[in-house]
Amino acid sequence: MANKLKGNAILLLTAIIWGTSFVAQSEGMKYIEPFTYNSLRTIIGGIVLVPVIAGFRIFDRKKENKKYSLRVTLIGGLVCGTALCVASSLQQFGIVYTTAGKSGFITALYVIIVPFYQLVLGRKPRPIVWFCVLGAVVGFYLLCIKDDFTVGLGDLLTLICAFIFALHIIFVDRFLERGANGLEMACVQFFTAGLIMLVGMFVFEHPQLDKIWVAKYTILYAGVLSCGVAYTLQIIGQRYAEPTIATLLMSLESVFAVLSGWIILGEVLTVREFIGCCLVFAAVVFSQIKLPSRKNKLKTNGGTK
Repeated sequence: MANKLKGNAILLLTAIIWGTSFVAQSEGMKYIEPFTYNSLRTIIGGIVLVPVIAGFRIFDRKKENKKYSLRVTLIGGLVCGTALCVASSLQQFGIVYTTAGKSGFITALYVIIVPFYQLVLGRKPRPIVWFCVLGAVVGFYLLCIKDDFTVGLGDLLTLICAFIFALHIIFVDRFLERGANGLEMACVQFFTAGLIMLVGMFVFEHPQLDKIWVAKYTILYAGVLSCGVAYTLQIIGQRYAEPTIATLLMSLESVFAVLSGWIILGEVLTVREFIGCCLVFAAVVFSQIKLPSRKNKLKTNGGTK
């Protein structure tokens, strides 16, 4: 019981860090351009994970002695890093044109999108997922569609980002199944994404050291805490928490994004947008709840209805 509580607390802290990082991203855009910001923070995230990986190697050698495939880990890091590069770039460009809170909620839609990809791969989603998808679509409409039935550019870019993040999750799952080391693959993906975006920074943008220095705290927050620390906390927390509870706790990221945007940046949601946020959050939460099957109910009730 104590371990479960510890795991839940760690994952809640993870959600807080991820949620508040949307504020850091939004503030960083006041000084530097998207590729510049993202390349620096992801490379910093990779650097932070290096000593963490060394520590985990010692820990796992003593506790589990589990063998991982270096080849699968490297290939997985390259593939996932490329997907992360595309997704985080879209998110960063999108946050220029929308609020931190809305960006957090729209990004959270990846939890609903993943089952669609699984359906294509031959894995049938649970029936409740389809109701959640409907709720998420209505929520997105209230949150993002304007009276003239147009979608803001920032909201659209973030929605596309959610689809890529969902694809990223599928990639991560596949490579972990094939024997990749999760933490080491994350480190490789951060360096991969960071280096690709570094090229984008020099090709499409005009980085200036003085502006980067002004934005240093937002970059460090997103790099050290959101990428390095939060990902490590996620790995540790999931060792103790139940999978369903873990996902629910991490989905609170969207709530903390809105709260931090309201407290720190003074962002305000309209009643319509607030209802949309509630629907999206409810869809994300209920999509992770596993209802007992009819077969299990019969077993529990001794075979009676």
